[in-house]
Amino acid sequence: MLARVRQRRADALLVLAVAAAVRLAVVAWASTRFPPAEDGRYYDILARRLASGAGYTWLWPDGAVTWAAHYPVGYPAMLAAAYAVLGPSVAVAMALNAVLGAASAYGAHRIVDGPGVARWRPIAGGLAVALHPALVPYTAALMTEGIAASLIVVAAALSGAARGPGRALPWVTGAGVIMGLATLVRPQSLLLAPVLGALAAHRDAGWRARWRPAAVVTAVALGCVAPWSARNCVRMHRCALVSVNGGWNLLIGATTVSGGWEPLAAPSACATVWDEAGKDACFERAARAAIARSPGAWIARAPAKLAVTLDYFGAAPWYLHASAPDAFGDRAKTALGALETVVSRLLLLGALVAGGTMSGERPRARQIVAASGAVAALTVHGWIGYAALAGCLGLAGWRTAARAPLAVPVTAAVILLTMAIHTAFFGAGRYGLAVVPFVAALAFTDPRLPRG
Repeated sequence: MLARVRQRRADALLVLAVAAAVRLAVVAWASTRFPPAEDGRYYDILARRLASGAGYTWLWPDGAVTWAAHYPVGYPAMLAAAYAVLGPSVAVAMALNAVLGAASAYGAHRIVDGPGVARWRPIAGGLAVALHPALVPYTAALMTEGIAASLIVVAAALSGAARGPGRALPWVTGAGVIMGLATLVRPQSLLLAPVLGALAAHRDAGWRARWRPAAVVTAVALGCVAPWSARNCVRMHRCALVSVNGGWNLLIGATTVSGGWEPLAAPSACATVWDEAGKDACFERAARAAIARSPGAWIARAPAKLAVTLDYFGAAPWYLHASAPDAFGDRAKTALGALETVVSRLLLLGALVAGGTMSGERPRARQIVAASGAVAALTVHGWIGYAALAGCLGLAGWRTAARAPLAVPVTAAVILLTMAIHTAFFGAGRYGLAVVPFVAALAFTDPRLPRG
């Protein structure tokens, strides 16, 4: 038993080394070619101000300095810590991305592994994340989506470690800390905290035994976020958990035609509201009013939003082209987009096979749903395949999901959360990156439940 544990840890470290090597190669290639772009410009500026001691503030062209909370603080704070130690540079920021991305590959190995699982499966699942063409090039992007996904994979791995022999509390607490950091990077991540906590209990535990770790992970995560929430109450004159951009996003989601981001014209009632938090609150009121006037139209936009989010990710080619179109032209953008789409769809098919053949309840219904998802995965309507995967895993039942390797229930939870969020707000391929490492890991997960 001890020899097996050591062997699996060595395998996970090998996956970690491969993931780190390919990502650091991206850093070496990209750091002098691709300056911060799109939202990455703001993250970099805010991080430099934090590292210099100016706080989380914004310097306006007229010299005015105001407190900021539009962008979540987590990623700029992580960059600021690295900048303070190593100096502010794009290379340092990309190296941080590389470290966290490599950690997610290690975590993918751990959430695929389990009792009786063949050695090759977690190695393959980890390498799928380590080498995924949607994830590796995004190392060059000073953006939050890949970072949030990586943190959630790491938190899931810690939850899985709590299932093993020995004291579970340190692992559960660690998962809570990582989920707190993930929440500061992407606030919606908090909704996964109780799920990961519940899954940290022994695989045969009942509901009563799962409440305690669920509460611990959630409480620790909230405890990590609480100081920032208190800061917002004081500095922003509005109590916000992490950031004050929910109203903006909801209004875009209430008015978008394409399902994706579109330029937002400020409602007349908000045109003269200059306070950052106040403007967001005004936008939220306008969004709620628009939804209330035509709830059917808002609901009808959901398929378009999900299609924009899950049909094609394209985050890395989009960012690299936006950052330096001369260095990464249209042909390169198209080629990378095609490669990541082919790989993502193949891994989705593998995940659907695993879900459709997994031990558990309603096998016939799951096979039908998985087959329908596989058909969709071979068309432009990839989002239907991801929805089918979540449905397929859900049909297996909670008992099955709780006894399976962590990749099974967490994949379902991440897909459902991603779909719910971007049905309410608006979609974008980069937001769909949250599901990528989990689907990649699930494609190599043993469909048989552990015996005993």
